[in-house]
Amino acid sequence: MRIQTMSRIVPALFAVASVIGVFAITSCASTAPTSSGSPASTSKAAPVSSPVASSPAASSDGLRLVKNSALARVYVKPGASLKPYTKFAILNCLVSFAPNWREDMQTNFNIPITQDQVKQTESQIAAEFKKVFVTQLEQGGFAMVDDAAPSVLVLRPALINVYIAAPQNMSDPEEQTFSATTGQLTLYLELYDSVTNQLLARVIDPESASASDGLFTWQTRAGNITAADEVMTKWADTLRHYMEAAHDAQ
Repeated sequence: MRIQTMSRIVPALFAVASVIGVFAITSCASTAPTSSGSPASTSKAAPVSSPVASSPAASSDGLRLVKNSALARVYVKPGASLKPYTKFAILNCLVSFAPNWREDMQTNFNIPITQDQVKQTESQIAAEFKKVFVTQLEQGGFAMVDDAAPSVLVLRPALINVYIAAPQNMSDPEEQTFSATTGQLTLYLELYDSVTNQLLARVIDPESASASDGLFTWQTRAGNITAADEVMTKWADTLRHYMEAAHDAQ
């Protein structure tokens, strides 16, 4: 069985969007002077997402909440283990921007963003996510495959509530945009057995992306990608760590 056929067996991808409601979104305004000496540009910081105060001990599909210091929420199927899996397959990553992100960019930075540009950016983020995860997992000795087998773990990722705090204005590259953060994004990742299609685990982890250590810096497309890569690498390394630990366990 080709892994791609799982897209019609597992729950529909659009259901992931409902997870956005789990997080509270707040925002604040900050200012920084431009290098040209013009009036300070107003930069609306990326929304800060936080899990609700309490999490259910079990999900509606039978997964149990487990303690994890690296990720905000991890739900695991009772008795499930990563030990059988030496290979992985990865489905296309769904990318969903935060509500009103386009409107915020128009208001705060006077940057008009078309729907075509949104779709293009979503595709770029999804491709970057896959590249990072494939690179990190393969470095751990886990090969990416397309066919189902008892040794194949299927990753079904989504990035939701994506907020690029200061996108570079491609129509005016000379315009400088300052921000203390490049934005935020939330990982929603499900792990499946490729043969039985059983859901083994679910991860939900909101992260802020920043390469400026809290200082106001000029944000560029390259800088935004670098900051996002750091967050994605953290997620991929965490998964690789648990897969390696499962194989090292006696």
